[in-house]
Amino acid sequence: MARDDRGIGKMGQFKDLDEIFSDALQIEDPEARKAYLDEACGQDSPRRLRVERLLAAAPLVDSHFLESTDALPVFVRQSAIYDEAPGSVIGPYKLLEQIGEGGMGTIYLAEQSQPIRRKVALKIIKPGMDTRQVIVRFEAERQALAMMDHPNIAKVHDGGTTASGRPYFAMELVRGVPITDYCDQARLSIRDRLELFILVCRAIQHAHQKGIIHRDLKPSNVLVTLIDDLAVPKVIDFGIAKATGQALTDKTLLTGFTQLVGTPLYMSPEQAELSGIDIDTRSDIYALGVLLYELLTGTTPIDRDSLYKAAYDEICRLVREHEPPPPSTRLAAQFDTLPSISANRQADPRKLGHALQGELDWIVMKALEKDRRRRYETVSAFAADLIRYLTDQPVEASPPLNLVLVHEICSAQPSRPDNDHAGGPGPDCGNGRQHLAGDPRNPGRETDGGCLGRGASATDLCPAPSAHIPPSTGRAGSPSRPG
Repeated sequence: MARDDRGIGKMGQFKDLDEIFSDALQIEDPEARKAYLDEACGQDSPRRLRVERLLAAAPLVDSHFLESTDALPVFVRQSAIYDEAPGSVIGPYKLLEQIGEGGMGTIYLAEQSQPIRRKVALKIIKPGMDTRQVIVRFEAERQALAMMDHPNIAKVHDGGTTASGRPYFAMELVRGVPITDYCDQARLSIRDRLELFILVCRAIQHAHQKGIIHRDLKPSNVLVTLIDDLAVPKVIDFGIAKATGQALTDKTLLTGFTQLVGTPLYMSPEQAELSGIDIDTRSDIYALGVLLYELLTGTTPIDRDSLYKAAYDEICRLVREHEPPPPSTRLAAQFDTLPSISANRQADPRKLGHALQGELDWIVMKALEKDRRRRYETVSAFAADLIRYLTDQPVEASPPLNLVLVHEICSAQPSRPDNDHAGGPGPDCGNGRQHLAGDPRNPGRETDGGCLGRGASATDLCPAPSAHIPPSTGRAGSPSRPG
């Protein structure tokens, strides 16, 4: 039987690098060894080079070490891992350059030669990271991507194992930038940002329908690329995805109770629970709420610097308990950056916060509910409410309870000069801030929205009464919708 160029034996079975090395090591005659390598490696020059390096190093290794059949593959892997670099060939893929790196894998730009010629993104487990736990997650990601077929999710093309024994898979090459960066660079309006975000929602809904929870949604995992001058978001990196039904791999993985899975800035409260609470699709809804919050305000609900400086236990507490202010309130507090934030959204700094006030605030805060039972039930419901907002229909989201309390307090307060804070709606928080009532649904929970913006009274944050009418009792008006 004829051989191909990858070392296929008489029975048509692929010979691994360690098998070729082991066979060649038994051949003492140099000419006979050369003939064997010519036959075993064919035209695969990188493979031939790796075997020759191993053979050259063999005399330097203790003979008792090589007598162990368990040690031989380890020796081969450790000697070969550094050859998987730009210029080397893995199956039908030639590595061109490294383009990314995650917690467990390195991503290369690669060129596929057979059966079709195209460029792909090749993800390989990092050297030293090929523990059982990482391999299980890696295989789960490969399987999760293979289960999905959606224009806004990166596709997987192929998978296999490198000569050094590390798993890899080839996926669609997405030449894009994080969605937050793209929106700012293109200076997309609020309406355009919402329309782009709805496409992301549809992709995640597709994943949920396939029984896949992403668990690590964040800007760097939602890339925007241009196809025929049209912005197309692509969801990538299902590296810590979880299946809601069938297992993604036949191997099992036990995650410790104290292990955080995800990115704290975008993580749902239940992901930070130490009780091992089961994670469902509503965790992705929370992460999407954080992403939308950032698209609207230019910042995350939890202050980035504060979180990065916090210790592990404090990070978990902030994720579980910190109640962020509504987007419009957060914008009002960003005095120094508001002009640039507004410019990136093609909005007047004096009107941007007002445009978010009302229904957009309600929609975002519903997705960010700490109690997942109060969030949207599905990503489709989340997207549907945004579509209602864009088409001037009543939204299903209603004002968060603390905003209702503010409105009731405002309605009950007699008119007074704006600079008179005496007898205000709550105890003074210092610097002219007024403290609102805590969230009665969760007594004792920290609430950032409990203190109004600097120098503002409760009436400063109260829109017209009609803006707080829930959909069930009348038209939920919005002060200013994006055109």
